[in-house]
Amino acid sequence: MDIFEKLVDKLRNGKYVTLETTPTHSAKINNLIKKIEKSGADKFVDGFTTTDNPLAKLKYSSLFGAVKIQEKFQKPVIATVSMRDKNKIALQSDILGVNDFNIRSILALTGDSSKISDQPNSKGVFEGDSSLLLDIIDSFNNGINYAGKEFKSDERPDKIYPFSVINSFAKNPKTLVKKMIKKIEHHSVGIISQPVYSIEQAQNLLELFNTAKNSCKCNNPTAQLILGYFPITKFRTAKFLSSHVPGIDVPKIWLDNLRIASNISAAEEEKVGLEMSKTLFNNLLEIHPKIHIMTANNFDLAKKILSK
Repeated sequence: MDIFEKLVDKLRNGKYVTLETTPTHSAKINNLIKKIEKSGADKFVDGFTTTDNPLAKLKYSSLFGAVKIQEKFQKPVIATVSMRDKNKIALQSDILGVNDFNIRSILALTGDSSKISDQPNSKGVFEGDSSLLLDIIDSFNNGINYAGKEFKSDERPDKIYPFSVINSFAKNPKTLVKKMIKKIEHHSVGIISQPVYSIEQAQNLLELFNTAKNSCKCNNPTAQLILGYFPITKFRTAKFLSSHVPGIDVPKIWLDNLRIASNISAAEEEKVGLEMSKTLFNNLLEIHPKIHIMTANNFDLAKKILSK
């Protein structure tokens, strides 16, 4: 098996842990790579993801970043691609190009609104939502482009493994199930949730995912739910996630414990947050060892969570 086949096999049959990387506002990605290497976090994960201009802020390319990170660490990288910035011609061209560099997992996102971009007067493209990108990938995997034109037998793209995302919380659970069904029916290999902050949340998501898999009318029974995980070591971070990020529910106990600790000292705040985050991570591994770690490039924190 190649590195992507091994990654998907781990996702379907064993323990699977990936680590998010966010390319920075820079013409070089070497400093980010050095930061990963210095932390040693790469030794504890099965692969990486690269983000694609989150919040519509200009960053280094997720696709070229994926190429360089994969070359450095010899572990598979899932490159995020947003529908916001490209039409279906450019999307197909980019995916064909990085396929030739052995980037064969794509995380499909609709993308944040260009209205919040740091680039003046930028406009979103949005020819479709992330389902369109999933359909493009499915076409490639069947030897044709999105318009139905066949590739020559010796020029077909190598198999691509598509991933997608889902909220970890909704007031109406049926909404989550519908979205899960849509992503399963569009052939997602793995569906990554927004961060969860309790075992109850994780178990609820797993139950909803099983309902979705049993309800969808498709031949994708091997689709897997991947639990999103974002460790919190500061009260202000917990408060921000709770108040301003849709689809995430930070339990009151996290807010209370971090608030009390922050009133004692910064060191106590970090200690309490790390203890709660590490306990949550280990508990999640026990019930569903398929986790995607997000740390806003704090790879030292990722290493503390991953190492025993």
